[in-house]
Amino acid sequence: MRHPGARADPGNLGAMEVVLGPDRCAPPPQGSAVTIGAYDGVHLGHRHLLAELRRRAAPSGLETVVVTFDRHPATVVRPQSAPALLTDLDQKLELLAETGVDRTLVVRFDDARAAESAEDFVLEVLVEALGAKAVVVGEDFHFGHGRRGNVALLGAMGARYGFEVTGIALDADAAGLAVSSTRIRQLLGAGDVAGATALLGRPHQVRGVVVRGDGRGGPELGFPTANVDVPAGLALPGEGIYACWYERGDGAVHRAAASLGRRPTFHARAEGPLLEAFLLDFEGDLYGEEARVSFVRRLREERRFDSAEALVRQMHEDVDAARDALGAGPAR
Repeated sequence: MRHPGARADPGNLGAMEVVLGPDRCAPPPQGSAVTIGAYDGVHLGHRHLLAELRRRAAPSGLETVVVTFDRHPATVVRPQSAPALLTDLDQKLELLAETGVDRTLVVRFDDARAAESAEDFVLEVLVEALGAKAVVVGEDFHFGHGRRGNVALLGAMGARYGFEVTGIALDADAAGLAVSSTRIRQLLGAGDVAGATALLGRPHQVRGVVVRGDGRGGPELGFPTANVDVPAGLALPGEGIYACWYERGDGAVHRAAASLGRRPTFHARAEGPLLEAFLLDFEGDLYGEEARVSFVRRLREERRFDSAEALVRQMHEDVDAARDALGAGPAR
């Protein structure tokens, strides 16, 4: 992450400014239009809200600001049931930058922040740090200790401190259901990555470093794979075989057939799912690189084969299916 207050690199975060902590924030001279939330996934519902934020900011020339957190608040408030994240902080910032907001204020969420009253949060962040003139949040937004803060409280404080408050419903899908991070996690867990794509507005992506595996893929099976070490706490699709886009650290994008699972043909009791990606039409060393794997289509469930030969035959079919699913090149 960049230093507090630094401008983003043009090829990464565009013109969006990232500020780490309200104590490092200076209110814009003209005031700001602000939204607050975890913004996990920056999905189509979030983008609908951000479009409304920009619309309300434009007539008065207000700077648009997203207030989000360095971790999901649930990891502090209820760690035993905190959700897996759709995006880590770096990816979330990249996605927010794509929406055209001017600034993102990243607030550290710790025990002290969890114990803070909603009123104190409004004074510290919205009034003093950002000089808010307009606040746009989801209509069911809650914040502050005991989740006492809501749209009504924001409205009452706005009347006192000079900002208008709008609570809006998140965008809905074709079936009329609200787009939410929870729904997207459910779809991913069921392996429905196409359904998740429809709500995210892009394929679900995970990132990790390529590490050495057991060395079986190339020498024994003829399919050398990149073993991607995905950090704990990030949402993975349900176990299975997927057609994916694989992006290397240098930005090159390759078609891939990826296995996400426990490799039951060779391991009776694997501890957890492993992500292995076979890059189509590629030869080279990937060890130590950061990989970005975007899930496009689930090809089949994971299953155990009676022999390595039977597995290899199926892997050839999987590669053909991935090639068909992905076509000639990535959707950019």
